[in-house]
Amino acid sequence: MEPFEDKDERSLLTQLLDESKLYKKGKNFLDLLYFVNKLPNFAPFNVFLLHIQKPGLTFAASERDWKIRFNRSIKEGARPLLILWPFAPVALVYEVEDTEGDPLPDDVAQVFRATGVMTEAKIGNFIIKLAKLGIDTQLIEYGDGHAGHIKRPEHDFKINQQSIQAKQKPDYLIRLNKKHDPNVQFATLTHELAHLYLGHLGPDKFLKIADRANKSSETKELEAESVCYIVCHRNNVSPNSESYLTNYVDDKLQVEDMDLYALLKAAGQIETILDLITHTSFKV
Repeated sequence: MEPFEDKDERSLLTQLLDESKLYKKGKNFLDLLYFVNKLPNFAPFNVFLLHIQKPGLTFAASERDWKIRFNRSIKEGARPLLILWPFAPVALVYEVEDTEGDPLPDDVAQVFRATGVMTEAKIGNFIIKLAKLGIDTQLIEYGDGHAGHIKRPEHDFKINQQSIQAKQKPDYLIRLNKKHDPNVQFATLTHELAHLYLGHLGPDKFLKIADRANKSSETKELEAESVCYIVCHRNNVSPNSESYLTNYVDDKLQVEDMDLYALLKAAGQIETILDLITHTSFKV
């Protein structure tokens, strides 16, 4: 079987949203974001699928991970949950209540611990990874009130066109406040990467980004902060996103206004390029 393409995932999401009548209001949207953060061992889109199947789910994993990582076995008669999986239509996972064995480790059982684990070394490692994609990240001594921003660098300086053609990569420039704590820098970095991968800077064939630059400034900020919230909390960093989202998201907000699929996809892409998450594994 061929892996699911973007259009297949988007079509499935649209169908599920239409048929389930879920996530139509702001509170439902926030509830979904909270849930996505509870299961960092799955890509954000698959967490959405699990939420539709079982909203009260606390933790899930593949049969292989339950056995090898947690020394737990699947109870007889347990009903599996479905997620999408590359090179196969679906894969089966099981929630913790359908398993038995050793107690879960604290870092799994207490899924909402957000202690702030970023260091200067980790930020430096992210900068190296991004450079390979043509995304230059610079630490600048801004005033404390400015966290950073992202631009196509032609707005800032003349690009070496020959270099770009040789590596066949786009070039972007992210500036982070050098004075900020690494956890704040990480939140800023994910927010600015969200603008890029949400298509707010325009299309990019190399990075497989669609053009969504025509969104309003308010929508762009709300979308980027939603992605920042997801990526940060799934990696034990507490940004200011929650208060921001609470102030701007109410029952007048329609999920269709922001494109839920684009948010989940962007969060997954950022986790992938920064090599942040070890997802659930299955037998080959």
